[in-house]
Amino acid sequence: MRILLDTHVWLWWLSEPERLPERVASELRRSRNELFLSVASSWEIAIKHALGKLPLPEAPAEFVPKRLLRDGIKTLHIEHRHALHVATLPPAHQDPFDRLLIAQAQLEQMPIATVDGKFGRYEVALL
Repeated sequence: MRILLDTHVWLWWLSEPERLPERVASELRRSRNELFLSVASSWEIAIKHALGKLPLPEAPAEFVPKRLLRDGIKTLHIEHRHALHVATLPPAHQDPFDRLLIAQAQLEQMPIATVDGKFGRYEVALL
């Protein structure tokens, strides 16, 4: 199964895996699953780090690629169709990064690994 990781799920998986629900952690550990991190998450990480809201052991430009490579997590690139699909989503969630992740998950037919309850307001498979 192809799984899109919400930004916080990926960060928790790296530094605080005990915060993840067991079902999510179990699916992330399964070698048959392909895990994806969206470029939107890298953008979110970079912004939050620059604002001082997300401390990291090294600059995001080093932190993110190293860990993606180490853990075999694939990149989900942002395409125009993803960005434009955001306009079709109901206004149940105002976070632009999350809205883009939801649009990507819908179009790519991937469940999202998240603990954000607001994602349940959309027609998207959740893990």
